[in-house]
Amino acid sequence: MGDLSELSLKDQLFLRAYRWRRIEPVPWTSLRKPLSECRVALVSSAGFVLPGQEPFDAKKRGGDPSFREIPAGVEAGALIDTHRSRSFDHSGMRRDPNLAFPLDRLRELEQSGRVGRVNRRHLSFMGSLTATGVFVRETAPAAARLLAEDDVDVALLVPV
Repeated sequence: MGDLSELSLKDQLFLRAYRWRRIEPVPWTSLRKPLSECRVALVSSAGFVLPGQEPFDAKKRGGDPSFREIPAGVEAGALIDTHRSRSFDHSGMRRDPNLAFPLDRLRELEQSGRVGRVNRRHLSFMGSLTATGVFVRETAPAAARLLAEDDVDVALLVPV
């Protein structure tokens, strides 16, 4: 885990002054069946896109609240980092996108029988949102509807 002192003074001041959103109660649903029978989707805030997809808008004030669909059959190495944050070192996830979007690991869990099925699509969001209104009102419900349409039982959240 990093330390605030590793960041620039500007980023340290921003993070200390930022009004963090608290959600009470924390949304949670227990599994209704064993994980080995569940359909699983990845939901990451790594800001990954595929070649040909529109990059996340790094200049959008408050952050880009949109998401990108990532098909299950894509090679993890094809993912492109468009995350706007300067608050962490991107080099690891650029070398191995599985660090922030563990698609290959999820496939291995399916092959071993630990999870039932890998969903046909996954979702990539831009982390580092400082203005979350549109995300909470529009984007998150739209993403949840897509996963519900796919009969996803488990969304593996991978925060970056």
